[in-house]
Amino acid sequence: MDSRERVLKAFKIIEGLPDRIPIQFDLSRELYDHFGKVLNIPVHYTDNLYEDVTYRISANELRTAMGSDVVITGASVSDDFKIVKDEKGHWLNEYGMKMRQGSIYVEVVDYPLANVQTKADIDNYNFPDPDAPGRYRDAEALVKKFHDEYLVFGDIEVTIFSLAQQLVGMEKLLVDMMMETEYVIPLFEACAKFQTEIGLRLIDKGVDAIWFGDDFGTQQSLIMDPDTFRRQLKPYYKQMIDRFKAKKPDIIPILHCDGAVSELLDDIKDIGFDVFNPVQPDVPGHLPADMKGGFGDKFAFWGAIDQQYLLPNGTDEALEKDIIEKINILGKDGGYMISPAHIMQNDVSPERVLKFIELCKKHGAYS
Repeated sequence: MDSRERVLKAFKIIEGLPDRIPIQFDLSRELYDHFGKVLNIPVHYTDNLYEDVTYRISANELRTAMGSDVVITGASVSDDFKIVKDEKGHWLNEYGMKMRQGSIYVEVVDYPLANVQTKADIDNYNFPDPDAPGRYRDAEALVKKFHDEYLVFGDIEVTIFSLAQQLVGMEKLLVDMMMETEYVIPLFEACAKFQTEIGLRLIDKGVDAIWFGDDFGTQQSLIMDPDTFRRQLKPYYKQMIDRFKAKKPDIIPILHCDGAVSELLDDIKDIGFDVFNPVQPDVPGHLPADMKGGFGDKFAFWGAIDQQYLLPNGTDEALEKDIIEKINILGKDGGYMISPAHIMQNDVSPERVLKFIELCKKHGAYS
């Protein structure tokens, strides 16, 4: 069974069980570079408009050689865009966010819409050009190379809520959502419109799935009141999926949403998502049995392995036990692709990366 059929069966898009639980993983730049040298495979980076998404959509040749069952691509920065760093090492990205490199992820230093108040302020903001030169060169090449054997995901993470947050600032955005400030709905509409255009172009290039990504939860609870989500955000995700389905009826909508968000999963299914990622472990409402028992008829699951503590610091025995548990519960009767809940960072050793892949293959076979 090739990887394409394996994932389609795991996601219950086609009938039958896969031969084993499919595997996916993302790595930091340092880990990509390490394995590229060890395996003598050149590492190609696709620089995304939002910097951290780069590590989701890069190094596909390396990751498939290491055992990943999917290929993930996305929009690249324009050929006309060049990063210019100032004396503090800060730079403006294509959105006009002033960025700096944090200890793990990039951080926004200055928000381009920090002072936004009105719809006119949104109308006057210029999103990047979806059709800028070079935007989909890598996506087109990856689909052409891998599509016959692998499912190809088109990544539009940092979609609506997270993109708005990075344009405005989290505290201001949440307060203004509560106050129903004039600009909030026009901002969500504008973010949805922009990412819809990116998604449609990726569909034109031949991707099989569109991977949305916005975080509605903290480690303990939702970021916002559920009714606020339903009134202010839910309609725009549904409109996006409707547009994508109109373009390609069999497109697979996937949502990445960190945090304790089980309270929203019925809404997330109602929007039209078929796959839920990353099933963040060790947060309220996300026990594997609760996920599978409560929502296994609604979603295929993707993720669930802890990269905050277990992968960098746990024993091999603890990792193996966790992998077996997730496979046995989330993977029962299909409906699961195993992966870390987020990008494996430099605190995960190369040996642990290989151990993770080895254990997933060892325990993932369906009898």
